[in-house]
Amino acid sequence: MIYFTHFLGGRRHLAPTLLIVAVLLAALCASAVAQQARRPEFEPITDDPDLPRVLVIGDSISIGYTLPLRAALKGVANVHRPPENCQHTWRGLVAIDDWLGDGKWDLIHFNWGLHDLKYVDSNGRRVLPSEGKQVSTVEEYESNLTKLVERLKRTGAKLIWRPTTPVPKGASGRLPKDLPKFNRAATRVITRHDIEIDDMNAFIAAERIPHVRPNDVHFSPESSARLAINSATMIRRALRGQ
Repeated sequence: MIYFTHFLGGRRHLAPTLLIVAVLLAALCASAVAQQARRPEFEPITDDPDLPRVLVIGDSISIGYTLPLRAALKGVANVHRPPENCQHTWRGLVAIDDWLGDGKWDLIHFNWGLHDLKYVDSNGRRVLPSEGKQVSTVEEYESNLTKLVERLKRTGAKLIWRPTTPVPKGASGRLPKDLPKFNRAATRVITRHDIEIDDMNAFIAAERIPHVRPNDVHFSPESSARLAINSATMIRRALRGQ
């Protein structure tokens, strides 16, 4: 074992490197959790009891449009989201009951996929596709999504599915050619359960909404606001029962 050497009160002491590393990692993790908890998108909101409750479940794309969606639905609905990136369907299967909680939801706008089609190494770190494997196969994704949809349907809420958004060429850890496969699998599940679709990809293409960078899956605050306004229209209509 490697040791660090230091002096204290004139005496020599040895501290194991692994212990120091463990302490530093714990501190970094605690800091990361604290920083995430302070994000305004993750802050709990106080419900207006006269308004319906909407839950947004999704990846970082949905995090980007959470605040503008709340603004667009101000006075129309209480818009909540889990205090985290909902990542892939495997994470969803573990956390879905916590995300749903004990309250009644009138509408749930949800998505998984961008993290399922991601390539990672054996430690779960995003890597070049040639250096890793996907978080989920298409078959696993379809199976997991089926289970999640069945759980969401048991809430009695109106459900709206948002397909996985575009993967540009050169996006880190992802391949554009994988996107249609995963979205087709999702469409099979969503159609089978007769769930409404917020076709965000069609809106992105029609309005030529740019990513934050040409090779990045994320959107700028301005682009996210436009996505939110479009989705808010569909949510309003669904809440009115149209």
